[in-house]
Amino acid sequence: MGVSLEVYVVNRESTKTARLPRDRYPKPLIFHDGRLAFLPTPSAALAFFLFLPLGVILSVIRISIGILLPYKISFGAGALFGVRYRTSGLRAPEPGVKRRGVLYVCTHRTLVDPIMLTAALQKPVPAVTYSLSRLSEVIAPIKTVRLTRDRERDAETMSRLLEHGDLAVCPEGTTCREPYLLRFSPLFAELADDMEPVALDAQVTTLYGTTASGHKWLDPVVFFANPQPAYRVDFLGAVPREWTRAGGRAGAEVANWVQRRLGEALGYECTGLTRRDKYMMLAGNDGVVAK
Repeated sequence: MGVSLEVYVVNRESTKTARLPRDRYPKPLIFHDGRLAFLPTPSAALAFFLFLPLGVILSVIRISIGILLPYKISFGAGALFGVRYRTSGLRAPEPGVKRRGVLYVCTHRTLVDPIMLTAALQKPVPAVTYSLSRLSEVIAPIKTVRLTRDRERDAETMSRLLEHGDLAVCPEGTTCREPYLLRFSPLFAELADDMEPVALDAQVTTLYGTTASGHKWLDPVVFFANPQPAYRVDFLGAVPREWTRAGGRAGAEVANWVQRRLGEALGYECTGLTRRDKYMMLAGNDGVVAK
């Protein structure tokens, strides 16, 4: 209570009603922390603790499937162990045309977004990230490259990666649990004209696979410890030439257009909030994970 800026009192009668619709919140709920994704009533808490040992075992198995098995086999094996996965909009490459250097611009829901993109494409796609725990780097089945927040150095790094093939980027710079998109950094739009927005969405019922103030190395373990973690990957097609740098658009214009396109596909609201806003609000820092 000592750190609360505002307090809302819920009476006993209010707790008996259904969940309050989002449009009736006193203020939009965009950022929140903590791992529990359910209301811990006595019965729900008991069920959670009874399930937790099995959840940890399932998480280890599911992560091992993603690391060790070929893509085509991992889909079936993951489904067998309760992972729900849906993809749409993926188009086969044009005959005789070898697409290289495609920049996949993704929404950022959890740490495993680039891995789910890779699974949908059936090929490894490197990803750039602002901060990642050492354990996550080690167990990731794809190449991950840290960005430094130095604009020139990051631009050089991403350009070099694009010269060697496709690349995944989450321009929000951090995850958001609620149906909102944070501001897109325009750097990606200044480096490539061959871009494809990819709408990713993750659904959990028990535990959130993200944290601002907790142990980030636990994020993938916690996400896959849910009874039925679900992922949706929607490919939205290439960005039209008139909405690229080659079409005369500024980087900020392109970034805003891509953000709106992804927001429309997911039914999310676009905001101007940033990674720094989230971490200063939830953790009192700028969100850098020590190596």
